[in-house]
Amino acid sequence: MLVGVSRETSGSASGDTSTTASRALLVAEALVEVAGSLADEFDVAEFLHNLTVRCVELLGSTAAGVMLAEPDGRLRLGAASSGQPWVLDLFSLQEVQGPSLDCCRSGTAHTNIALGGREASAVWPEFAQNALAAGFSTAQVLPLRLRGEVIGALNLFHARGDVLGPDEVALAQALADVATIVIVQRRSLEQSEEERGQLQAALSSRVSIEQAKGVLAERWQCTVDEAFTALRGHARANRLRLSELARQVVDGEFDTDGMRPFRPRKGGGN
Repeated sequence: MLVGVSRETSGSASGDTSTTASRALLVAEALVEVAGSLADEFDVAEFLHNLTVRCVELLGSTAAGVMLAEPDGRLRLGAASSGQPWVLDLFSLQEVQGPSLDCCRSGTAHTNIALGGREASAVWPEFAQNALAAGFSTAQVLPLRLRGEVIGALNLFHARGDVLGPDEVALAQALADVATIVIVQRRSLEQSEEERGQLQAALSSRVSIEQAKGVLAERWQCTVDEAFTALRGHARANRLRLSELARQVVDGEFDTDGMRPFRPRKGGGN
């Protein structure tokens, strides 16, 4: 049997206040980590792992994990609070069967799943059997969803048959939303950086081509259009990238005599 992180259950007002304060602090720390996602050195994998640990601490789960959806619809494990083999096996299994797969397809949360119940056994037989064998009795699966797009699912497993109340389910969904915001934000930043890199590469290529046209036009005493036609024709005939051939011409790394389609005009160079 797995040993979970217990929630404080003191009946006193001071105990309740302490629990509430601790929970608020953990939520605040999670939000601070979200703000940190804007930093260049931010590590998404580490953030997701920390988030799963927060889920265990805040919701009394025995284990937690984040499954992420690939562009082709397949799921992969993004992070888990536990590295125990039987826990990781449950996530691997959900790549082909389980509530995470259904959650990502429908965008619907599955809460307070009784793993030993008839419904779980009928819908996800292998998953339910393996989860019970791992010592879990209930589970929660909540979508990582933003503007109708589901990018993954947050999994919570309980070994004591815990049932989450409406407030706890809302908190779990809020943590899933936090993960969603961070992942989408990072993907957006990475895409912007990639697009800027592609734009810069295109501009650099254009500069090299323009410079090569000028070099050839001066060397051959021809027009820049004639120089470009020769440059492009040689690149196509030899299956070379035009920008790379242009760079070699500008840097003097390429013998241009062999690509000249005409004799230079009087007074021309090589």
